[in-house]
Amino acid sequence: MKVYNLGCEQQHRFEGWFSSEEDFLSQSDRHLITCPTCDSPQVHKLPSAPHLNLSHATASTSASSSASASTSTSAKAQDTRSDLAIRQESALFEMARYMLKNTEDVGERFTEEARRIHYNEVPSHAIRGVASPTQREELAEEGIDFVELALPARFKESLQ
Repeated sequence: MKVYNLGCEQQHRFEGWFSSEEDFLSQSDRHLITCPTCDSPQVHKLPSAPHLNLSHATASTSASSSASASTSTSAKAQDTRSDLAIRQESALFEMARYMLKNTEDVGERFTEEARRIHYNEVPSHAIRGVASPTQREELAEEGIDFVELALPARFKESLQ
């Protein structure tokens, strides 16, 4: 099993699991690998460090130790930024899952349904859908509250 760090042209990072290098190349050539965030088929492998078991290594000289310490500090800072980005993305996925589970998809009828709810023509309930910039402006002028949330096409499928 090969596990690769992957990225798309929008700088989204994710992990891909493949049975072999050939499997990855085959799927990549056929554009079968897409970014889970933006659904882009422009995916590439990112550099990654192999896992090294250095428990048997001996102590280095102080010069190489201090060089390692500065490299390690830099790597830790990079890892912290990566961890933060991963946690933020995870929180966005959780929010999207919650929203999809707890709202009715009214699609192109969003503005019509939002007005019906606002003017008490139908019982109040949570909806989601699409609206053009002009339609959103009209809703705002009428005092109808809504939240804009752009979700990738991937969210229309079931989420694991």
